[in-house]
Amino acid sequence: MNAAALSPARARSVALGTADVGIDRRADGSILLRSPHPLSAYPDKLTERLAHWAREAPERTFIAQRDTAGEWRRLSYGDALRRVRSIGQALLDRGLSQERPLAILSDNDIEHALLALACMHVGIAYVPVSSAYSLVSTDHAKLKHVLGLLTPGLVYASDGARFAKAVAAAVPAGTEVLFGDRFGVLESAPASAAVDVAHAAVGPDTIAKFLLTSGSTGQPKAVINTQRMLCSNQQMLTHSLPSLRTEPPVLVDWLPWNHTAGSNHNLGLVLNHGGTLYIDEGKPVPGLIEKTVRNLREVAPTIYFNVPRGYEALLPFLRDDALLRKTFFSRLGLLQYAAAVLPQPIWQAYEELAIQTCGERILWITGYGATETAPAAMFTNRGAARAGTVGLPVDGVEMKLVPVADKLEVRFRGPSITPGYWRQPELTKAAFDEEGFYRTGDAMRFADPSDPHQGFEFDGRTTEDFKLTTGTWVSVGPLRAKINAACSPLVQDVVITGHDRDRLGALVFPNLVVCRDLGAEALRAHLQPVFERLARESTGSSTRIARAMIMEQPASIDTSEVTDKGSINQRAVLKNRAALVEKLYCEPPGPNIILSST
Repeated sequence: MNAAALSPARARSVALGTADVGIDRRADGSILLRSPHPLSAYPDKLTERLAHWAREAPERTFIAQRDTAGEWRRLSYGDALRRVRSIGQALLDRGLSQERPLAILSDNDIEHALLALACMHVGIAYVPVSSAYSLVSTDHAKLKHVLGLLTPGLVYASDGARFAKAVAAAVPAGTEVLFGDRFGVLESAPASAAVDVAHAAVGPDTIAKFLLTSGSTGQPKAVINTQRMLCSNQQMLTHSLPSLRTEPPVLVDWLPWNHTAGSNHNLGLVLNHGGTLYIDEGKPVPGLIEKTVRNLREVAPTIYFNVPRGYEALLPFLRDDALLRKTFFSRLGLLQYAAAVLPQPIWQAYEELAIQTCGERILWITGYGATETAPAAMFTNRGAARAGTVGLPVDGVEMKLVPVADKLEVRFRGPSITPGYWRQPELTKAAFDEEGFYRTGDAMRFADPSDPHQGFEFDGRTTEDFKLTTGTWVSVGPLRAKINAACSPLVQDVVITGHDRDRLGALVFPNLVVCRDLGAEALRAHLQPVFERLARESTGSSTRIARAMIMEQPASIDTSEVTDKGSINQRAVLKNRAALVEKLYCEPPGPNIILSST
């Protein structure tokens, strides 16, 4: 079934917000955009929503997680508030604060959620740290940097045996460490009046958490997340998805809580609207995607969130498993992707399966955001037209487009934007322009220049673009997206080479899920005609990949080449693999080079 055959099918009805925008074009070439609809009132602190649902639906499941026997262990809203208050007491007794926050080293689980909410409830900051910094990293350099920057008063990890090496290497002497087997000591004392006093003192400017982002240069920065950021952004999402007011969301989700999408967006969405989050212990990698499949056979989500790599990994299971398809699509209202552009063939495959299974299309939605924007700054209120569209600014956020070279850099201002980076004033100063807009470093282009209401498309990073020796600019973001779509599902991502050279090349990172049984020679044979076709279709030297090389070593988290979600850092790869780039351009080319010149 092709895209043309799919388009007439009726989409499942889901209410979306308005897609209006006001535009002010300035004489200096910059463009201001904002929604004409004001943002409605929102709470001063996120745990007001926990207290609300503990009153209104105390027995409703808030979070569910599989236990060691494979059964769902459930945390209700009423029980969550009771336990949060007790844990809050224990954290206050330890003298934790913004200056001495709680650091959580382990992955998503019920205890992680309780600790996070307890901190926010009594005004103590916390930092969720990627478990990869402890369990994947070999030198623990990033973990040492993070703990040195944030000076936590308490460090928590779920499993003492698994995290012992990282704790010994990185946690400063004298810092209290608590492992999961002793979690109960935090709940041993009932909450006193001190908890209520501390909770009352929490306001919009109180720091809720620090989220870590490595950026393009390496060491993590601690992005300050205030209560105003979290609460206003949830209200912005409610404006964009008004159906959440009437139907509490049910999520089956693996996205890590040390990232803004998993914690601020997804967990926040559930808490704000009294929904239920089933923690998915799976991931889109061999050996773990099967856990995701098991969960989705049992639990039917109302909204499904994933990164493109996750949708690719799940697709063959949906095609082969009728029970999985039936459950997955049974009450699914929306499919949302984030973090990268979804390949159009994957998009179309899900539409085809939805029509075959339930006779309706499921709307794709997406948007744009960053750790510094809480995260939602743009949203496709019309539904995503195609892969790559990111919509318009959400209600309550001002968006500015500034000409940079031949692109438009996007910047944001509003209540959901971070005040800066913790203990890094120079980085904070550089992150904002003279009008207080956060500089994203990303570019946008109008989806339809004649009709701005159609929204925008992501146009890559302004700092990734470069010139060939001919003086021709290369727009890296769109080119990477095109190659990834053409090579899907065999390729996870590509890194574009060619700075100060006369032709483009590509370093190719295979999709390990798909290529686990495919050798390097066979993979080159599969990709050779793809790169030849792309070369024939190219419009000139700025879009023609002359040579490509398959990477035998996966991207490394220790050298900042990849995040724990699998996103590739182009700048770090080019720096760390400079010798391979030289081999890519050697004459004569080696036998492992894919040649696609025309």
